[in-house]
Amino acid sequence: MPKEKSTRKAATGGKVQRRKKDPNAPKRALSAYMFFANDNRDKVREENPGITFGQVGKSLGDRWKALTETERKPYDAKAATDRKRYEEEKKAYANKAAEEEEEESS
Repeated sequence: MPKEKSTRKAATGGKVQRRKKDPNAPKRALSAYMFFANDNRDKVREENPGITFGQVGKSLGDRWKALTETERKPYDAKAATDRKRYEEEKKAYANKAAEEEEEESS
């Protein structure tokens, strides 16, 4: 006997409410690919005038795949540094939020 199909909207009875993102929260860490893309996006556009947004992304992806391990190392290092920065900011943000919550409950 097949299961009844139900959607999340139908099950909850309407629109799903999302929590608003805190604008004071730390920004997430960028990946090695994103550092590469930020450095090379303008080069791709200069080499291919009139290229569409999707084609820029595809070209960057192809170039990223073609890189050797040694060519990727600087981007991996930047990503590791940014990850460390994010973890530190996240920890400080969580501590600050916990302190504020503690003050409110007192």
